[in-house]
Amino acid sequence: MELISALTKAVQDALISLGASPDAVVSWHMPQEEFHGDIATPVALQYAKRLQCSPRQIADVLVTSVADVAGVDHVDVAEPGYLNVWLEHHAHLERLRNVLAACSPVPIREESPVIIEYSQPNIAKPLGAHHLLTTLIGQSIANVYAHLGYPVLKWNYIGDWGTQFGKLAVAHAKWGTKTSARDYSIDELLALYVRFHDEAESHPDLEDEGRMAFQKLEQGDARLRQFWEDVVAVTKQALGSLYERLHVSFDLDLGESFYQDKTDAVLEEGRKKGVFTVGENGALIVQFPDDEYPPYLVQKSDGATLYSTRDIAQMRYRIDTYHPQGVYIVTDVAQKLHFEQLIATCRLLGWDLPDFENVLTGRMRFADKSMSTRKGNVLNLQAVLDEAVTRAREAIQKHGEAIQADDPDVLAEMMGIGAVAYGILSLNRKMDMVFDWGKALSLEGNSAPYLQYTHARAQSVLRRAGGYEPDFHASAADALTSHERSLSNTLASFPGVLEETRRSHMPHILAQYLYSLGQAFNAFYNAEPILQAPVPQRDFRLMLTTLSASVLRTGAALLCIRVPDRM
Repeated sequence: MELISALTKAVQDALISLGASPDAVVSWHMPQEEFHGDIATPVALQYAKRLQCSPRQIADVLVTSVADVAGVDHVDVAEPGYLNVWLEHHAHLERLRNVLAACSPVPIREESPVIIEYSQPNIAKPLGAHHLLTTLIGQSIANVYAHLGYPVLKWNYIGDWGTQFGKLAVAHAKWGTKTSARDYSIDELLALYVRFHDEAESHPDLEDEGRMAFQKLEQGDARLRQFWEDVVAVTKQALGSLYERLHVSFDLDLGESFYQDKTDAVLEEGRKKGVFTVGENGALIVQFPDDEYPPYLVQKSDGATLYSTRDIAQMRYRIDTYHPQGVYIVTDVAQKLHFEQLIATCRLLGWDLPDFENVLTGRMRFADKSMSTRKGNVLNLQAVLDEAVTRAREAIQKHGEAIQADDPDVLAEMMGIGAVAYGILSLNRKMDMVFDWGKALSLEGNSAPYLQYTHARAQSVLRRAGGYEPDFHASAADALTSHERSLSNTLASFPGVLEETRRSHMPHILAQYLYSLGQAFNAFYNAEPILQAPVPQRDFRLMLTTLSASVLRTGAALLCIRVPDRM
């Protein structure tokens, strides 16, 4: 039995003997201080009230059970009732073997998929900086699920339908200088759309023209249909190059237009079941029991469908087509009410829903006031990434000989894009965040360049060692040094961190772990001789170095970050 599982069972059995239920929850963590052991649990404190015993009384019973587990060296109790466990050396080696296994993807299991939706750009508009949050958070969550063996469908739900296409068609007809929409860049299409709204301020009748043009598109007008297809093609091409820079990919990019012919069926079902009722001027709405949410508009009075209608149809399509075990949609916090209404509506319809979460993100702004928004547009993502690479190149030049690169341009791209990704993913996604270039590109702080430099440092040691394969039968000194113990225990946490990141959909848990690993490795590197250490200690320290590099590389890739071998 795996060590943590064996320890957990021993604690559970002891708690049951004291009167606890068989499903007692036991959590383990790595102590902050070396003299508190290799792993610890506060379970005695957590169960004291339920068992009507003092934490110390419970802990004294647990000590006896845990001390008998294979691999445990000794156990003690720290007031007011923490259980601290020291492990034998072979147990450390076994835990490190599990770390190496955790660096390789688990084979994909044959089961229903997990659908993860993220990014959600609008057609005819370049990606804005605000898309970074949903795009990177969604991709990293999908990466972790896939790494742990879950079948994943990465879904980009594109805003490719709506009145905005009628407006753009009108703008193209009035002010366009090129015959085909395919001849425009994404920025030129946006400029036309912005001009439409500027002109509409003094000519309100343009709004009616835009609505009429979209109505013709919905009715199948051949010219407008071709225009729409061209705009979609231009946009997807522009999106592809940005996603590639961010190490982001999708399995499906079915947009709103895909569900146009699927809304009638759900509208009819809703009417028959009495879930969709007639509201003001003949519109169809959902009234929620006890007014839990505001009324949910699903069809306008003129018969037009809405974003909400298409989302209901999309949920039905996903359930019927993929039978997913989970659907997780990453959006800005502003979408919270919409998805609460959506899921409540699906439940009123009596649908058997998969596990669902609207994975919410906060908002981001830049500490640098020059990175500001402009009328008619948001801060362009392309500009942000280019700025990041420029600043990374300047940082490389500033550090001179301290940073060695086979190709400075490749390293600048790696550092710049990594700095953006880590600057977002290292923070709690639910909180608003302020992005600071200085912190993001620091080689000393909690940043992607710090992790990248640490990985390169570990690889440098391994190159000088002339190549090394981890030997889990290696034996070191009877007692680990404090830095060996700290690094070993930090590494051993990696499998649990991956699972916690997946379960919570919180990538910052993995990011902060990688930073703590970087700190533990650098402290070990600065304090302990590695290549000059006597055998077998040298082999054990090389194994710690190899695993540190592997975990940093694996964890960074899951966060859409690449690490160099030289830096």
